[in-house]
Amino acid sequence: MIPDDLRYTAEHEWIRSGDGPVRVGITHFAQDSLGDIVYVQLPEQGAQVSAGDSFGEVESTKSVSEIYAPISGTVVGRNEKLVDEPETINADPYGEGWLVEIDPSDPAALDGLLTADAYRELTEG
Repeated sequence: MIPDDLRYTAEHEWIRSGDGPVRVGITHFAQDSLGDIVYVQLPEQGAQVSAGDSFGEVESTKSVSEIYAPISGTVVGRNEKLVDEPETINADPYGEGWLVEIDPSDPAALDGLLTADAYRELTEG
């Protein structure tokens, strides 16, 4: 459940990059640890986020966890579906359960994120 085409953080976020903005979500490991997700707080479109800083929250039946920006940049999209259907994260964390899209201020910063193999080592010990 760790797609090879993504980058990851030690805080269990994934990043899908291509041309333009990057898409960010939480990993299968994170959603599985949280349990049933019941609420998501996301930053507004246009918000500036800084790598490593909290930019939202995911609330589950077990706990509330902060979401950290994997890179610095501007939020250019947010998954409005999660307002009414936060459980989408549990059902499809790498697809329909994405959180935000960020226009990175330094695209080269993506190179400093974890590869799938490195994230696998982190989560599997």
